[in-house]
Amino acid sequence: MKLIRVALAQINLTVGDIHANGEKIINYIQKAEDLSADIVVLPELAVTGYPPEDLLLKPQFIKDNMREMDRIKEAVGDILGIVGFVDMDEDIYNAAAVIYKGEIIDRYHKVYLPNYGVFDELRYFQAGDRYPVYKVAGVDIGINICEDIWYPDGPYHFQALRGAEMIININASPYSIGKSQIREKMLTTRALDNEVVVAYLNMVGGQDELVFDGHSLIVDQRGEIIVRGRQFEEDMIVCDIDIEGVFMKRLHDPKRRQEVLSFDSSRVDVVKVNNDIKKKDKLAGKGVVGVKDLYDEIYTALLTGTRDYVEKNGFESVIVGLSGGIDSSLVACIAADALGKDNLNLVFMPSGFTSAGSVEDAKLLAQNLDIKLLTIPISRIFEDYLESLSDIFMDIERDVTEENLQARIRGNLLMALSNKFGWLVLTTGNKSEMSVGYATLYGDMAGGFAVIKDVSKTLVYELAKWRNGRADNGLIPERVLWKEPSAELRENQKDSDSLPPYPVLDPVLKAYIEDDMSFEEILHLGCSSECAEKVVRMVDRSEYKRRQSPPGIKITLRAFGRDRRFPITNRYRSF
Repeated sequence: MKLIRVALAQINLTVGDIHANGEKIINYIQKAEDLSADIVVLPELAVTGYPPEDLLLKPQFIKDNMREMDRIKEAVGDILGIVGFVDMDEDIYNAAAVIYKGEIIDRYHKVYLPNYGVFDELRYFQAGDRYPVYKVAGVDIGINICEDIWYPDGPYHFQALRGAEMIININASPYSIGKSQIREKMLTTRALDNEVVVAYLNMVGGQDELVFDGHSLIVDQRGEIIVRGRQFEEDMIVCDIDIEGVFMKRLHDPKRRQEVLSFDSSRVDVVKVNNDIKKKDKLAGKGVVGVKDLYDEIYTALLTGTRDYVEKNGFESVIVGLSGGIDSSLVACIAADALGKDNLNLVFMPSGFTSAGSVEDAKLLAQNLDIKLLTIPISRIFEDYLESLSDIFMDIERDVTEENLQARIRGNLLMALSNKFGWLVLTTGNKSEMSVGYATLYGDMAGGFAVIKDVSKTLVYELAKWRNGRADNGLIPERVLWKEPSAELRENQKDSDSLPPYPVLDPVLKAYIEDDMSFEEILHLGCSSECAEKVVRMVDRSEYKRRQSPPGIKITLRAFGRDRRFPITNRYRSF
C-alpha cells in the first residue's frame, strides 16, 4: 500500500480579519503536523475570508494579505501546506499557495471565475491559465479551486490525464437547500470518471447573507465517499488514503490510455516537492459523518448565520419583537439557540387590536425560553399619532395608513431599545411577506438582521414544528402552530384578506422568483389567472421595499439582495 495522510482544515474565517485568520491557519497547520499528516489543506481565500468584495480594490488590503501569507509560510515545516489567499502579479488572482519547509514553492491561480448568483469574481480577479501537478511524497497531486472542478473538462481533468492520482479542491461554497447533495453527486462523478481521489475542502460559518456549510469530503477513485466532515461546524478531517487503488483502477481502463495519448499537455506542468511519506501510527478512522435531515439542516444554517453575523459584527445581545405569531416565535427560538438566552431580549408591544390569544402566546413563549418579556403597550402612542394627524386626515376613511402607523411605532420602540442598550434588532419578516410587500417600511422591516428573510411562510411552520419536536414539552405554544396568521393591525384582520392562502401563494412565488417561470407556466400551479396576476404584480411593485430591508440569511437558490437583482424603475410586466 502507498498511504498518504491528508488533513482538511474545515474552519470558520472572518472577512478582513487577516491577522486572526492567519493565527487560525497556523494553528491548524500545527495540528496537522502533530498528527503526522503529509498534506494540510486550508480553504479558498482563507487569509482574507470569503467573499472580500470591494476590499479587493484596496491595494493596502492586498499587501496586508501578502504579508500575512509570508508569516504563514514560516509556520509550515515538513508538511505540504495548501492555503487560499489573494496573489498579486501585475493583476490579482484567487490563488492557492503551495508551501513546503517555509517556502512558497508554487502558486495555483483559479481558472474558472464564477460570475452569477452571489458571485462577482470577474469583477476582481484575473483567471489562471496553467494546471500544475505536484509530486508529493511519491504521489502526483493536482490542486485547484472551487469552480474549477464543476466543469467536466476543467483543470482537474487535465491534471488527472497528466498523472495526478489525487485532486485537492479548496472551496468557499455557500449553502443553499439541496446543494450538498448536488455537490456530492458531482464530486463522485468527477472521481469515478477520472479514476482519481478527490479531496474536497469547504469552509464553514456565516458571512453577511451567506452561510458556508463545510461538509468537506474525500471520494475515492471508485466514486465512493470514504470520509465526510461535519456540517456547519469546524472540523479537522484527517484520512490515510491508499493511492495504489488509483493505479489498479487505471490499469484496467484502455479508454484512458487513448485520452492520455491525445490530450494537450501544454498547460500542465509538473512541480516536484522533495519530501517523503512520513512514518506514522495507524490513524483512528473518522468514517463518514451522517447527513442532517432537511429541517435540521435549514435550522442549523439559520442558527449559524445568525450567530456569526451577531458575533463577527461585535454585538453581545439582540432583541426580538414578539407578536404572539409564528414568525417572531421562530426567530426568537433561533436567536436563543444561536446566542444563548442571556443574550436575547424579548419585547411585546400590544395594541388595541392584539388578541387575548396573542398576549398569552407571547408570554408563554418567553416563559418556555426562560427569558424575561418586556411589555410596552402602543395604544396611547397610536392615539397621540392619530390626534396629531386628525386635522389633516379629517373626513378620510381609515386605511392601511393607520395600520402602518402601528408597525412604525413598534419599529421606533425597538430601535430606541437598540440605541440605548446596544441590542441588535432581529426582524421577523419571512420571504413570502417580503416577496409581495406585505411588510411596513420603517416598521416591522426596521432592524439590523433579517433571520428568516429567505424562508417561505409554509417553511416557517415546518421549521417551528421541527424545533418543537426537539424540545421536551415544546417551545412554541401549540396555538401558534394552527391559528390563522394575522398582522393584528385592525379588527378581525387575517393575512388571507390581502393574500392568497400561503399553500397557494408560496409555490407561485417560488416559480416566479426562484425558477423564473413564465406567467403561463405559473397558471398550471393551481392559482387562477386573477390570483397569479395579483401575486406577480405585488412582487414587481415591492422591489423598492426589498432594497431597503436589512440583510438576511440565504438558504434558497435565489434569495433577495445580492442574489436576485431587479431594477426598481421597471415597466416590464409578465402578463
